[in-house]
Amino acid sequence: MLRNNLRLLFVGYSDSEVEQLRAELSKINLKINCKAITDANDIRLAFYECEWHVLICNYTADSASLKEALEIWKQVGRDIPFIIYADEMSDENVISAIHYGVHDYVYKGHTGRLLLVIDRELKNLEVKRAKLQAESKIYRLTYYDNLTGLPKRNLFCEKVTGILTKQSDRDKLAGVYLVKISGLSDINNIYGYHVGDMLIQQLSYRMSVYTNSQCLLSRIESNKFAFFNCDVNNLEGIRKFADKIMHMVSIPVVINNLEFYVTLNIGVCEYPTHGESISLLLSNVENMLSDSQNKWQNSCRYFLNKMDEVSAKRLMTREALRKAIINNELELLFQPIINLDTGAIKGAGVVLRWHHPEAGPLTPSKFFPFIHESGLILEIGKWMLKHVCLQAKLWHEMGYDGLTITLAVAVTGYDQTHFIRYVQNLLAETKLPPQLLELELPESFLQSAEFSMNNLKELGDAGIQFSISNYGTGGASLRWLSILPVNSIKLDPALTMNPKSFTENARVVAAINAMAKNLGMAMVAEGITTKEQLKFLYEIQCKFAQGNYFSQPVNDENFLKLLEQRRTGTLD
Repeated sequence: MLRNNLRLLFVGYSDSEVEQLRAELSKINLKINCKAITDANDIRLAFYECEWHVLICNYTADSASLKEALEIWKQVGRDIPFIIYADEMSDENVISAIHYGVHDYVYKGHTGRLLLVIDRELKNLEVKRAKLQAESKIYRLTYYDNLTGLPKRNLFCEKVTGILTKQSDRDKLAGVYLVKISGLSDINNIYGYHVGDMLIQQLSYRMSVYTNSQCLLSRIESNKFAFFNCDVNNLEGIRKFADKIMHMVSIPVVINNLEFYVTLNIGVCEYPTHGESISLLLSNVENMLSDSQNKWQNSCRYFLNKMDEVSAKRLMTREALRKAIINNELELLFQPIINLDTGAIKGAGVVLRWHHPEAGPLTPSKFFPFIHESGLILEIGKWMLKHVCLQAKLWHEMGYDGLTITLAVAVTGYDQTHFIRYVQNLLAETKLPPQLLELELPESFLQSAEFSMNNLKELGDAGIQFSISNYGTGGASLRWLSILPVNSIKLDPALTMNPKSFTENARVVAAINAMAKNLGMAMVAEGITTKEQLKFLYEIQCKFAQGNYFSQPVNDENFLKLLEQRRTGTLD
C-alpha cells in the first residue's frame, strides 16, 4: 500500500499536467507533495531541497530533458526510483533508458499502472536499503569491535597487509606493538563489567590519538590492543613510540570519581627484521609476551632476533630500570662533606647505585641517561627524595642535628609546580626539619632561573636549602645567584683536579670563595682525591670539601659509622 505524504519530483511537465496527476492520485485518498520542474538545470537544486521518493520524467522526441535528468540523477548518486511517464516511446528508446538505469516506463494516461509501478519500486527500494543496512551491520560486527569501534584483528591484518604490499622500499622500518592490559577481571568482579568496559573505552580513546594513515590501532582481543606504525625511521623511533604508549596508558583512569591504575605489558617487534607478514610479527610478539608477562609488568619487551646488539642492550637497560624500584634494586649511598676547619662532617652528598640483577652494581654514569629516555625521571626522583628525607630524619633523631643531606635534582623532565608540592607534602609527612634538606641544582639552571624563581623561593622561605653544582666554568648569571635562595655553591671539579693548573686557577677559585662569603654562601670543593688538592684548598681558604680522599660513597650503615667515628675522634 502506498505511503501518505508521498514526495514526487516531476520533470518536463506543464503545471496543468502535474495538477491533473495530483487530482487523479488524490482519488484514492493519497496525500502527495510534488514539485514540477520544466528546466533540467533545476533538477540538481531540487535534489538537495528534500528527500524525494520518486522522480517521474516526461519524454518527447524533440526534448533533451530525459537525457539531462538521467545524467544529473546519476551524478547525484541518489537511489530513488526513476520512472518515465510519457507518450509512446519506441522500443529502442525504452530499452536504452532501462539499460541506463531507468526503473520503468508507463504510457501517459495509465494512472493506475503508474501507481502500481510507484508502489513496486518503493517496496524494492525498502528491501534494497534494508539489505544494505544488514550487510553494513554484519560488516561492522565482523570487522569492528563493538565496544571501542576499533578494527578487529582480521581487518587490522588486512589493512597492514595492504600497506606492506604497497611498500616498495624493503628497507623501510615499521614497529608492531602489542599492548596487553592486566587486572581487568578483578575490576569486573569488584566494580562490575560496565566499569571494565568504560576503562577499555577510555584507554582505546587515549591510544587512538596516535592513529593516522601510517599508524593503525586494533583491539585484537578483550584485553589486547595492537599498533602497526610505519611512521618511524630507525630503532630509536620505534622505542620512542613505545614510550608514548606506556606513558599514555599508565596515567590513571578516572571513572565515577575513582582512580584506576592499569597494569600492562607492551611487546615490540620490528618489520621486516622480525617478520615480513603481520601474522608472523603478531605471533612473535605474542609468544614473547606470554613467556615474560609475570616477570615484566608495566614494561616493554623487545623481540630480539636480529636486533643490533648495542640497541638491544639499551632497550633492555631501559626496561630493567622500570622494575628496579619495585624489586628494591636501587640504593642510596652517602659521601661526607667535611668542614676543613674542624674535621667534622657537615653533611652528606647522595649518590644513587643500581644493583642490577645481572650486571651488578652500576654507577649513575652507566644508567642515568636511560632514566631520562624511559620517562622515569620523576618517579625515581620522588623515590630518592622520600628515602633521603626518611634517612635524614632518622639521623636527626639520633642526635646528629646539624647534618644536611644534599640531593641533586633535575630541572627538566617534570612539572616543577607538581614537584614543589610533592616536596612540601613529603616534609610534612616525615616531619623532617626543612633546613636539613639541600636540593642541588646544576649551574646551567641559573641561565633559565626566571622560570623557576617563584617555585624555589617558596621552598626557600620554608627553610629548604639550595646549592649550585659545578660552579665556575659555565658562565652562570651572578644576578640570579644573588636573587635565588642559594645557600652554597659547589666548585666545578675541573678547577681543583689538576695540580698543574692550581696556580692559574687559584685566583678564580679565590674570587669565587670571596663572592660566596659576601653573598652569605658556603663554597664546597667536590671531587677531592689527593693531598695536593687538599693542600690547595687550605691555601685558598676553602672551608668545605667532598671526595674520595675523605671517604668513598657508602651505605647508610657505614655512613653512620663515619659519623660516630668523627664524633669520638677515632677517624683520621
